[in-house]
Amino acid sequence: MHKLKPIHRDLFISFFLVLVTAAVFWQVSSFDFVRYDDDKYVAENRHVQAGLTRGGIAWAFLSVYANNWHPLTWLSHMLDCQLFAANPAGHHLTNLFFHIINTLLLFFVLKRMTHFPWRSAFVAALFAIHPLHIESVAWVAERKDVLSTLFFMLTIWAYIRYVERPGIYRYLAILLFFVLGLMSKPMLVTLPFVLLLLDFWPLGRLHLEGPVFNRDPNDMKALDSRLRGNDKKGAAVGNGNGKGSGMGLIIEKIPLFILSGASICVTLFAQWSGIAPVVSLPLATRISNALVSYISYMGKMIWPHDLAVFYPYPESIPLWQVGGSIMLLILITAVAVRLRRSCPYVIAGWLWYLGALVPVIGLVQVGYQSMADRYTYLPMIGLFVAIAWAAPDLLARWRFQRIALTTLAACVIAALMTVSLFQIRYWQNSMTLFARALSVTKNNFVIETNMGASLAEQGKFGEAIAHYQEALRIKPDDFEARYNLANALAKQGKLEEAVSNYAGILQTRPAAAVVHNNMGIALSQLGRTGEAVDHFREALRIKPDFQDAGANLEKALMGQTKTKKTVPEKVAIQPADPNSAEGQLRMGLSLFQDGRADEAIPKFEEALRLNPKLVAAHISLGLIMAQKRNLDKAIDHFRKALKIKPDIAEVHNSLGVALTYKGALDEAVKHFETALKINPRFAKAHNSIAVALAQKGRTDEAISHLRKALQIQPDYEEAKKNLTILLNMQGK
Repeated sequence: MHKLKPIHRDLFISFFLVLVTAAVFWQVSSFDFVRYDDDKYVAENRHVQAGLTRGGIAWAFLSVYANNWHPLTWLSHMLDCQLFAANPAGHHLTNLFFHIINTLLLFFVLKRMTHFPWRSAFVAALFAIHPLHIESVAWVAERKDVLSTLFFMLTIWAYIRYVERPGIYRYLAILLFFVLGLMSKPMLVTLPFVLLLLDFWPLGRLHLEGPVFNRDPNDMKALDSRLRGNDKKGAAVGNGNGKGSGMGLIIEKIPLFILSGASICVTLFAQWSGIAPVVSLPLATRISNALVSYISYMGKMIWPHDLAVFYPYPESIPLWQVGGSIMLLILITAVAVRLRRSCPYVIAGWLWYLGALVPVIGLVQVGYQSMADRYTYLPMIGLFVAIAWAAPDLLARWRFQRIALTTLAACVIAALMTVSLFQIRYWQNSMTLFARALSVTKNNFVIETNMGASLAEQGKFGEAIAHYQEALRIKPDDFEARYNLANALAKQGKLEEAVSNYAGILQTRPAAAVVHNNMGIALSQLGRTGEAVDHFREALRIKPDFQDAGANLEKALMGQTKTKKTVPEKVAIQPADPNSAEGQLRMGLSLFQDGRADEAIPKFEEALRLNPKLVAAHISLGLIMAQKRNLDKAIDHFRKALKIKPDIAEVHNSLGVALTYKGALDEAVKHFETALKINPRFAKAHNSIAVALAQKGRTDEAISHLRKALQIQPDYEEAKKNLTILLNMQGK
């Protein structure tokens, strides 16, 4: 049989790896973003959405976001947005591109170190198509996995070249790629440890027989003997390639260990807020989960079943599982140590797996997951290598070894491709992903909450509420589930229930500005404006730059006039330059709240002189002029405010009231209708339009609006009074 030339063989293997990887993953080009982290990383991240900008680049390097510092990952997402905007296809295909490159690099790195192309190809194929690796590729937010692995492979490639011929520039290349990898994902902190393992096998820098590369690849029998540690006659190649002391090799890597240490410090700082919520997990529980997870990952490698985007922490871990995991880990380690001379790849691959998982095994718990498929993207390579090299050795004496290995490899690859093709379909969108996770896990409060949020985005608030309630059954103190539940209840018009849930959150998280803001909105819709003002004020105290809370506060204040029975407490407004338009406006608002309207007028007028587009100043002057019955000026200011910002329901209502007093009933009705389009639950606007319609003789319509006002706000005395008058007029 004609033997392929090395270059043709390598091209064939490369083509095969690209083909099978694309065959499994190409369908991601039609997938959506998922609302689990994709929103934080891309879809709703304004820095990323803006593309590669000077401000965005500065943010990537100087900010800690989503409990991570990985500036290169942010830059890659920004570049995608620059190229593909919000189209998820481009973002998904970028992940796939990196995964294909990583697969090819893995093949060439292993082949260069060992000169076993077919075994290296098998490892690369397992890496490319294993179902456990779907999460790292199909999930846009896991760009950090595929990007950091690119630099991981380039670091090893640079290290091989350095070992072949040491030199300062080759060593600097190692440092450069390692730094870039750490800036993509800090999980690469274990890479110096991996390089030490490679020194042991296959580079042979700790063996008398020297390295295994740069030998005659045609002498497979001799080479195989060297790789198993049986050949004691191998000579060193190049300078410093041969036998080396363990301490010398460690000293050689001190700069890498220093970089790892720095990365660990930065990561702990970045993830501190993520660590804090689960620090209550006892150390014994975390250790038990870590031990069981090591075995669970291996089980899913062999039999990839019940894969989910999130695995919740178990309520308890049976003692037999912990004990069994300890015994199995000890047994495998003992066998690997026993075979360290005859089969060094076993202990090298095993320690690669154990060590590379350490940063994410859960000893320092970040988040609520017990394990995650994406964590196996790099560590599993060690097990793949051990399997790929052990299988030929086990069948070494069998005459049909080559046929058996080829058939077995083909069956394994075909089986994994089939499972992956089915598994990857669950990543089409948020609904399919979360539904799958809920079907294969129990008590998964994180996914219950995310499923609820996905349903709420589709307007299915009833179904969303059911999922939020299930999440709270599992974890009653979960902030996100209760907050989303309150928001869904508010959307359904169940304002009292929403307020009750917001209040429950604030009992344990009184500094949650967003909850104070939403609580204020709900209270405003219930007509409890004084209480709403207090919550908007608190939201601004906690977060002075909270623009939504500021706008809501202004609306609430504009809705309160001296004719009301209660006057809100003075709002604690943040200091501002008193000579600026903002400073004049705030002083005017403060005076207006204290009932000193005449003193407030010149402040508002000065604010408008400095900035004629200050909506709040126009609204304030309009309200004051309306109180003074200077309707022409009031109408003028309300119209100017609406010209600048036409979507304020309260201003349309106030303008309509002023026009009603002026007798311009048709125009007044139009403004009341506009107010109700903006906010159909605006009780005051229903009352106001009823008054205007009654004056126009449209009594039945007026009665209908008054009844709607009382449905929204049952204690609305003015609406009750007007309804009674109209019903008496009709003799009802």
